[in-house]
Amino acid sequence: MNFGHTFVADNGEVYIDKKRYMWLLSLLTPLIAVVGPLLFMRYESEWYLWIFLPIWYLAFPLMDFLMGEDTSNPPESVIPKLEADNYYRIITLLHVPLVIATFIFLGWFVAHHGLSPSGYLAVALLSGYIGGHGLNIGHELGHKRYKFDRWMAKIVLAPAAYGHFFIEHNRGHHKHVATPEDPASAKMGESIYLFALRELPGGFLRAYRVEHERLIKKGLSPWTLKNEFIQTMLMTVSCYLAMAVWLGVSVIPYLLIAAFWSMWQLTTANYIEHYGLKRKKLASGRYEKPQPKHSWNSNHIFSNWALFHLQRHSDHHANAARSYQSLRHFDDLPSLPNGYFGMYIVAFIPWLWFKVMDKRLVAITGQKLEEINILPSKQETLVRKYGLQTR
Repeated sequence: MNFGHTFVADNGEVYIDKKRYMWLLSLLTPLIAVVGPLLFMRYESEWYLWIFLPIWYLAFPLMDFLMGEDTSNPPESVIPKLEADNYYRIITLLHVPLVIATFIFLGWFVAHHGLSPSGYLAVALLSGYIGGHGLNIGHELGHKRYKFDRWMAKIVLAPAAYGHFFIEHNRGHHKHVATPEDPASAKMGESIYLFALRELPGGFLRAYRVEHERLIKKGLSPWTLKNEFIQTMLMTVSCYLAMAVWLGVSVIPYLLIAAFWSMWQLTTANYIEHYGLKRKKLASGRYEKPQPKHSWNSNHIFSNWALFHLQRHSDHHANAARSYQSLRHFDDLPSLPNGYFGMYIVAFIPWLWFKVMDKRLVAITGQKLEEINILPSKQETLVRKYGLQTR
């Protein structure tokens, strides 16, 4: 029995998308966030508010381990048919109201239930996880050619106070990826905590600068509502003010904690995606064109489903406008030993991250220092430790 959908290319090539209907189940992801609060309302135990932790950090990595990897690809001839099918687009668009509704519900929940500080924190962090999911949806929609989709990206980024990502990622990160100049590309020897101190303010400032320069080049004043940086900031301020007026000042810590934890989810993903990988610098002083080898990939089935193939990151950077259903696997790429959810845990423990990832980085780059984006303060130590070729 075939549970997929058959596409026939113009040249007659046939492809069955076996994941097609599985994407519908992704709509359950934001709804997971309401399970704990609903159980609390029924049984009045704050332990239920913390059940998301073992789900995110134990169940999800275990699912990746048990389900394994999927390296199947749609043929290139079928890609135009996949891209033209609005079914996939509609699924991502449906996530926008779900993420917003979950954010509002959780804000209402903390404002109307007498939670302990621990319970309050649990719900705020839970909202941050769903905000992180919203950032991934915003990432997918922000690359699309439809103006409506791009506006939906800005809206779903607003609760996380990360609307500038719409600018920074598309016109900053994609241009400078896997270079020392990119605040969103982690360096070998750099812990996630040092990376966050560089990436979080770096991305914000780059988004401001990029949009400012764009408008100046067009002969426009940057102090206008046509400025997308200002647009996204106003969306977040309006959202937060509306929540505070409606629910009272008790919701303000919830908003701030949820926003930070949403940002932390994206920062963790950014840390993992390009760790230590570097584009070669050419004689002209420019860097080589981004290639699939400049991103870490994972084909683990469960996390790729939950993250809309974000982990097929190499093809994303090679074809930024290509939708999630069309992203392909490449052989002999830098590969992660688990999906992002499992690698998050590893990243939070720097010595373990370095132990797992540095040897993989050295192997995939052939010990060539020119292909490694390395932390200057640790370069001498790491060159000696791994016998890196400096010429």
